[in-house]
Amino acid sequence: QVHVAESGGGLVQAGGSLRLSCAASGRILGIYIMAWYRQAPGKQRELVARITSRGRLYSTDYSDSVKGRFTISTDTSKNTIDLQMNSLNPEDTAVYSCYFQLTDTRVYWGQGTQVTVSS
Repeated sequence: QVHVAESGGGLVQAGGSLRLSCAASGRILGIYIMAWYRQAPGKQRELVARITSRGRLYSTDYSDSVKGRFTISTDTSKNTIDLQMNSLNPEDTAVYSCYFQLTDTRVYWGQGTQVTVSS
């Protein structure tokens, strides 16, 4: 079994910053994809940022709406991913969830954490 725990989030004024963290623990042989998704009220869940394993290398990609403001990072030795969010605006308000797809195809989600940006 794999356990995923998120931390961070909260309320911040527009222009501010927040950092989200997520850790996966348990029976993990390898991770193929690590990502952050978000879902705002009344909207579909969207991919925010993703790290994909390419053998010994990793590639990252971001949604256009956060490119240049958000940074995803990982410590592969600890199976953790962080999301540094800068220059936040009210449109970033959403529930953010981390996502792990293991190399054996199992998928795990974090419990979700609320990020609220006030104008």
